[in-house]
Amino acid sequence: MADQARARRIAERIKQLVTQGLSQVVKDERVGFVTITDVRVTGDLQNASVFYTVLGTEEDRATAGEILETYRGRLRSFVGKGLGIRLTPTLEFILDALPEDAQHMDELLREVAERDAALAAARREAGFAGEPDPYRKPRAEDDEPHPDRDL
Repeated sequence: MADQARARRIAERIKQLVTQGLSQVVKDERVGFVTITDVRVTGDLQNASVFYTVLGTEEDRATAGEILETYRGRLRSFVGKGLGIRLTPTLEFILDALPEDAQHMDELLREVAERDAALAAARREAGFAGEPDPYRKPRAEDDEPHPDRDL
């Protein structure tokens, strides 16, 4: 089992090589704007999970995924030549959900900000439920006794 520092270095190198291979090996214009976001390598350096995003519609994402799966063997050969290690890891392409998650978080934060603004406006308009000063005060001597209070 390789140490984790070596696995991180190899993962970073695979990320660079796959990015380079997309322009040199994959000669399909339908790939579009594919960005390799992360690569994770197993501890034994046998498997590499390549996370990618695609700028565009859902159809563009599906097309890019199909093309990456088609060219997976050629990309693995390209990565193997560039790595220069004894065993080339298998490549698994996984669509990264990071942009969708970030967009969802932005929507949630915007919604929270709107609710905070509405709550702040409601607080500015709010008044006391009872009298402004709810505490009892000593009565002045010249006040008339109240029949209900002074029994």
